[in-house]
Amino acid sequence: MKKNKLLVVAAVSIALISTAALAEITFRNTITGVPLDMSVAKSGGNEAVFNQFKETGKNPYNGDKEAVQKGHDLFMPACSGCHGHEAEGKLGPGLADDYWTYPSAATDQGLFEVLFGGANGMMGPQYVNLSTDEMLLIMSWIRDIYKGDPKKAKWLKK
Repeated sequence: MKKNKLLVVAAVSIALISTAALAEITFRNTITGVPLDMSVAKSGGNEAVFNQFKETGKNPYNGDKEAVQKGHDLFMPACSGCHGHEAEGKLGPGLADDYWTYPSAATDQGLFEVLFGGANGMMGPQYVNLSTDEMLLIMSWIRDIYKGDPKKAKWLKK
């Protein structure tokens, strides 16, 4: 009898752990904290990569040279008008250093939340202009040009 109870407890524990491991991250608006509605995002791109990101909060494109180039190509028309051609800052802040207007952007999840849902000032939500995959590509370029202290780069931590 004890053995059966132990097996049931073990099975339930494994099921709960498995479910937790597969749980998606809840993305939240940078300003309000309200969960972001992913259903309003522009369609297109690699859905499998975005699904992986939703589970881990780590951008699968980081370090992928082809993705970084695509991210740069997308950044130029979508972001450079405010952030500068090399993300040095213009109307919007620079994106290649240690300073983040929203400290959560030091993580891939936080940077995605700013891109998707917008922020204070002139940074509007980008889900109408960019697919979630395109946002991840742009993020990979931003991470690639980082010139700050690697110890402060939370997206590099495992």
